[in-house]
Amino acid sequence: MRSVTYETQYVELSGAAMSALLDGDLPAASAVAGVALTEYFVTDKAKWLWKMRLEQIAEDPADARWLARHALIGTEGPVVGHCGFHGPPDDDGIVEIGYSVMPEFRRRGYARAMLTELLRRAAAEPDVKTVRATISPDNAASLATIAGFGFIEVGEQWDDEDGLETIYEVGVPSR
Repeated sequence: MRSVTYETQYVELSGAAMSALLDGDLPAASAVAGVALTEYFVTDKAKWLWKMRLEQIAEDPADARWLARHALIGTEGPVVGHCGFHGPPDDDGIVEIGYSVMPEFRRRGYARAMLTELLRRAAAEPDVKTVRATISPDNAASLATIAGFGFIEVGEQWDDEDGLETIYEVGVPSR
């Protein structure tokens, strides 16, 4: 497959957009987001994510800037997926990343582009020392995505949603 040749932009997915997505109102979510979002953003798995992120924002509105961004080609789309952190850095300076590429855009380098952007953002934050990725051992695509970025296996965990996950971490370069 061909690699990404277009510039990819990352735009914060607001609480209002996530609320509309959680309600299944794709036209309203797209209007708020300023770009056409697709059915990929209203699947059961996506709605589970928006619900969780909205709960985080309700608990601490300052967390919103960490949580979700839609990724689009150029400035007007199409949207190829979404990415973000699971929250702000913890007391040890660790942030966990998450990314998801729509099926029709997979195997073109967009996940690597999202990962690159997340690592760039983490490096720009003075409180971040380590970036974590947790990946199911049988998720070959995500394992291939993090390859070459310096992630090191540091353990395993059980996730109630995703099952067994291997924990990978990479330090943020010194500033």
